[in-house]
Amino acid sequence: MGAAQVHISVMGGETVDALEIRAGGRYVDGTFGAGGHTATMLGRADCHVYAIDRDPDAIVRGAKLRELHGDRLTMIEGCFGEMDRLIRAEGIDHVDGVALDLGVSSPQIDQAERGFSFRFDGPLDMRMGRDGESAADVVNGMAEGELADIIYTYGEERHSRRIAKAIVLARTDGAILTTSQLAGIVRRVVPGAKRGDGIDPATRTFQALRIHVNDELGELDRGLESAERLLAPGGRLAVISFHSLEDRRVKEFLRARQGREAGVSRHAPPPTTNRREPSFAVVARKPIRPSAAEIDANPRSRSARLRVAERTAAPAWGSSAWEKETRS
Repeated sequence: MGAAQVHISVMGGETVDALEIRAGGRYVDGTFGAGGHTATMLGRADCHVYAIDRDPDAIVRGAKLRELHGDRLTMIEGCFGEMDRLIRAEGIDHVDGVALDLGVSSPQIDQAERGFSFRFDGPLDMRMGRDGESAADVVNGMAEGELADIIYTYGEERHSRRIAKAIVLARTDGAILTTSQLAGIVRRVVPGAKRGDGIDPATRTFQALRIHVNDELGELDRGLESAERLLAPGGRLAVISFHSLEDRRVKEFLRARQGREAGVSRHAPPPTTNRREPSFAVVARKPIRPSAAEIDANPRSRSARLRVAERTAAPAWGSSAWEKETRS
């Protein structure tokens, strides 16, 4: 596997710059995917990278990269929401940086048999791993109201009830088993061949089902908390998100971990209640966006947002503290 064959990740250079890779450091790529971020980290300095992915196919791809870098790369099959447990099982208590590139990977999108994209006709699967319920299980077995709620919440789809009703009606004639079947159902009930924003009518429904099937937002919550426990003081967290649901989650987490309440001015006097010491300091107040050149070269990068924070020496807060701050 030569250098020319390495996958180019969205904002790969910016992400690795943010982590401040150094010789002797230990870093986690929590979403290995096609290996672009890991390859860039390993090429930047004589460091060690622990690469995690729930997809067995990604672990196979990692074996090829390991041939180039030897013992400096450790591949781990599992969910990044459990990264602290997975890394400590390798005998490591703390790391110097964590990178998360959220959402579906390019190889998953491009393989018709994985069922993530309606660009190809394939089985309606969408599972990042190989276990649990598939998208076909959801669309063929879920009640109409619950299905509408998923499409509305995770797809931010205003036609969710119309789409859910059409799915339930269509499955009375037989199971919905392929991506083209589902995309066709959605397109028939959502006005216009293309939306006003230029997005295919099926896009938001497919996004919603993928997020539900893989519990992506729950995994993100667990991953942020896990990174907090695993990062050494001064260690960096870099998270790339591709839609507002993900980015909002990351932003809320970092706001809470700085000891800031949503809607409270930074100029206001500090609250009198007992507050936890901030566990993160945000490196850049606003998210980093891809360059115009990158968007031209890779239109998929258009919606990407990179948020970066640095771990303080304060103890990790734990999940209940975040939920109290951001979800009450």
